Amino acid sequence: MNLREYQAQHFAWRVDGKVATVTLNRPERKNPLTFESYAELRDTFRALAHEASIKAVVITGAEANFCSGGDVHDIIGPLTEMAMPELLTFTRMTGDLVLAMRRCPQPIVSAIDGVCVGAGAIIAMASDLRYGTARSKVAFLFTRVGLAGCDMGACAILPRIIGHGRASELLYTGRSMGGEEAERWGFYNALCEPAEVLAHATDSARRLAEGPTFAHAMTKRMLHQEWDMGIDQAIEAEAQAQAVCMASKDFRRAYEAFAAKQRPVFEGD
Repeated sequence: MNLREYQAQHFAWRVDGKVATVTLNRPERKNPLTFESYAELRDTFRALAHEASIKAVVITGAEANFCSGGDVHDIIGPLTEMAMPELLTFTRMTGDLVLAMRRCPQPIVSAIDGVCVGAGAIIAMASDLRYGTARSKVAFLFTRVGLAGCDMGACAILPRIIGHGRASELLYTGRSMGGEEAERWGFYNALCEPAEVLAHATDSARRLAEGPTFAHAMTKRMLHQEWDMGIDQAIEAEAQAQAVCMASKDFRRAYEAFAAKQRPVFEGD
């Protein structure tokens, strides 16, 4: 898949320099997901692992909403008619989207306004950085439709972002978390005005894309892998990872620029 020339079928896809932007674009229904968009998003993030020219990704939604989750008519209705093997195929596929997001080396930055619920909240959660608005509403709605809160890695990832007790409340109740609360709890990295949130997220992604991207990819990998490590394993893994980065050309470029009192120009190798 050539991502620079890719024409997405179920969302908008744009590459500008080193930054790709995913726009969930069914605004008439607040940008819900379908079986097809889940699969295409998963495949796109898998392909990003092999696309060296793209260094960061932005995810947003069209027209003042992020994502309303799984489409009631296109997903939830059909799920009620499926047998267990088909249901498990679906839930594994949606989980694979989160795995693809966490495993791709590029930092992922979400720009969140309006509705961000259900699977939309999961996509935001699986991103590396999240910028929101005061008027946004984030909700993990699964219990409201008779499902468990443990969907697409929520019970593993959300407590690491906002803490166990706060995550438990949101996952048990399915209530909405307002923008100011989301920032206070650490779900959002910052709040922006609605007209500025996408630009802020894009600027953040561009700054990351111009930085030491080999090292950023290593940081993301270690953030993901160290969830399953004790402190002894984590320190040894980070020693090995940092030694690899010290052998990179970007590390030497940074030293030479510092010695010359110049700003380093990183090339990601």
